Amino acid sequence: MAHKIIRNKADLAINGAPPAFEQPLHVGRPNIGDRDAFLQRVNQILDSQWLTNNGPMVQEFEQRIATHLGVKHCVAMCNGTIALEIAIRALGLGGEVIVPSWTFVATAHALYWQGITPVFADIDPTTHNLDPEAVRRMITPRTTGIIGVHLWGRAAPIDELQAIADEHGLKLMFDAAHAFGSTYKGQTIGRFGACEVLSFHATKSFNTFEGGAVVTNNDELAEAVRLMRNFGFHGYDNVIHPGTNGKMIELCAAMGLTNLDALDDVIAINMRNHAAYAEAFADTPGISVLKYDPTERNSHHYVVLEIGEGCVSTRDQIISSLQAENILARKYFWPGCHRMKPYRDLFPHADLVLGETSALAARIIVLPTGAALDSDQVSIISAVIRIVAGAGT
Repeated sequence: MAHKIIRNKADLAINGAPPAFEQPLHVGRPNIGDRDAFLQRVNQILDSQWLTNNGPMVQEFEQRIATHLGVKHCVAMCNGTIALEIAIRALGLGGEVIVPSWTFVATAHALYWQGITPVFADIDPTTHNLDPEAVRRMITPRTTGIIGVHLWGRAAPIDELQAIADEHGLKLMFDAAHAFGSTYKGQTIGRFGACEVLSFHATKSFNTFEGGAVVTNNDELAEAVRLMRNFGFHGYDNVIHPGTNGKMIELCAAMGLTNLDALDDVIAINMRNHAAYAEAFADTPGISVLKYDPTERNSHHYVVLEIGEGCVSTRDQIISSLQAENILARKYFWPGCHRMKPYRDLFPHADLVLGETSALAARIIVLPTGAALDSDQVSIISAVIRIVAGAGT
C-alpha cells in the first residue's frame, strides 16, 4: 500500500497535502489465516454436499472452541446478536434487564427486540465496565437479570455482579463479544454467569466471516439453546420447543477452524501494534492508551485512546484529521446506547444517571490494528495524531 511519511503539520491532508494512504485503513479489518488450509476445508464441504444443519465442520468447530475455552458446551450461531437473543430467551429473562449503555447497541437491541426493557447502568471510568454500585441503584421489582459486558476484552466485575445477582435472585449472563480467549483471575472467560455470548464477526480478532456462540457449563441451558437455534426440532418432524433459525453454516465454521489455528500469530501482532502505539503516545499530553493487565490473557484487539485535558485538539478534530489521511479511526461507542433510538425517546433523562458513560463517550478513539497493519503504518498513524495533538512526530 502506497503511503507518504508524515513529518510535520504541512504534510497533513487537512492542509492540502495528499492523504497518507491511497486505500483506507479501517478499524476491524479482518484477520485471515492460512488461505490454502481454508480452501481445503471448503473443498471438503463441497465434496460432502453438507452445507448447513449442524454439519461436521460446525461440530468440529464447537468441540474445539469448547476445549479452547475449557467449557462443557459451545453452541455455534449464525451471528452474535442471534446468540444473545436466544440466550436471553433460554434464560427466561423478561421485564427489565440491567445492561451498560457503553456497549455496542446489539446488547440493548437483543433485549428490546423481545419486549424486554434494557435498563442502563453507569460504568467505572477506569475499567470502562459496569459499576456494581450503579447496577444496585437500577434494580427494581421488575428486574429479572443483568448482562455484563467484557468491554475491550477486559473482564467485567464478575464476582461483584454475581454477588448482586445472587442477593436479588437475578439471572446473570455476559456479552463476551470482545473477550474470546481473555481471562479473569487466570480463568478463561466463557465459564462465568449462567452463560456467555461470543461474537465471531469479521471485525473481531477471531472471526468466522460472521458468527457467534453461546458457551456454558449448564447442561439444561445448552440443550434449550440447541433446540432454539433450529426451530425447536428434536430429530426429524418432532418440534418440542419454540425456536428460530440461528444455525452457523459449514463455510463459516471452516473459516473459524482456520483462524483458530492462526490465533496466536494474530494476538502476537496485536500485542506488537499495541506496544508501538503505547510507546508513541507515552509522552503526549492529554492522550492515554488503554492498558491491558499483563497478568491476564487478552487479544489486544482494541487500541483505545482517551483524549483528555492537556491535549490541544479535541477528540473530533483528531478523528477528522485521521480520516483525511484515509485512516478510518472510530468513536466507539459514540454516543452511547441511551442516546440512540429508540432508547433516547424511552429514557430522555438517562444522562442524569449515566454521567461517566457520557463523559467517556466524548473522549474515546479506537485505532486500526490487526494482521493487515504493519509497523510503518502504525508509525504514520501515530505521527498524524501526535502532530494534531501538538506533540510533533
